[in-house]
Amino acid sequence: MKKILAMLPTTISEQIFKLPPDVLEQVEEIRVRTNRVLEVTARGKPYFLRYIVTREDSDQLINKLSGHSFYTLEEELKRGYITIEGGHRIGLAGKVILEGGNVKGIRHLSSFNIRIAKEKTGIALPLIPYVYKKKWLHTMIIGSPQTGKTTLLRDLARLISTGIPEQNIPPLKVGIVDERSEIAGCVHGVPQLQFGPRVDVLDACPKAEGMMMLIRSMSPDVLIVDEIGRKEDGQAILEAVNAGITLIMTTHGASFEEIRKRPILKDIMSLNSINRFVELKRGDSPGEIHNILGENGQSLLSKVSVT
Repeated sequence: MKKILAMLPTTISEQIFKLPPDVLEQVEEIRVRTNRVLEVTARGKPYFLRYIVTREDSDQLINKLSGHSFYTLEEELKRGYITIEGGHRIGLAGKVILEGGNVKGIRHLSSFNIRIAKEKTGIALPLIPYVYKKKWLHTMIIGSPQTGKTTLLRDLARLISTGIPEQNIPPLKVGIVDERSEIAGCVHGVPQLQFGPRVDVLDACPKAEGMMMLIRSMSPDVLIVDEIGRKEDGQAILEAVNAGITLIMTTHGASFEEIRKRPILKDIMSLNSINRFVELKRGDSPGEIHNILGENGQSLLSKVSVT
């Protein structure tokens, strides 16, 4: 939070500092909207502070993010977000500029969604008996927004790369395709969050293409990808499976039953190559597991909580 607050205009950071300490420690998002009330989300609950964001506040924030050179953000403005040191991601909204029908960038920025990157090392340990059976199993983590999918995925990547000596689990090569710079939080290609020694990251790369690139160039034992769901993802997953590479991925959804019915995921589900489905729910801490299912959708437990 110190890095985030130091980046914000003083007028805004002073307002956030007024939050109760227990709320401040749990902040997940800070939403800065020009001419509207400042909003902070903690533990999934919105807090509307008694401060109206000014155009000067927004301009100061843009200047800090760009180092007073707006054009240095050209690539980030095409994607609609910026990743800063610490792995924190700032979503952007404003006037979209088109070129040939494609998004060229965003100008007149008026909304900023600062998502605080959370690390919970060890959060994935209770999951290991279900997703490791002499080898890592193909696993899909299912959850609605802000249920801790990426937090859990990140810790799994760390554990796989580091290995777990006390369980006789060796360290393996991990390839991460981080399309939205959320898993590793790379800045200039270097992960800002904790990982083991055997992790290679393709940052800001489309998942389907990135999976094939890593398979060809880095020979990973395990591939980690966030929020699969496009049709082309299915073909890349099949290629990885046929190459003997374990896949661990996340997708948006409330349950196994829901995602199984979604047309966009039907092709991926029909591959019948995913061994474990982990359903998350929103709780007091990220990554609370509601259920773990086998490849045919059978429940392997009634409920377990990862804290």
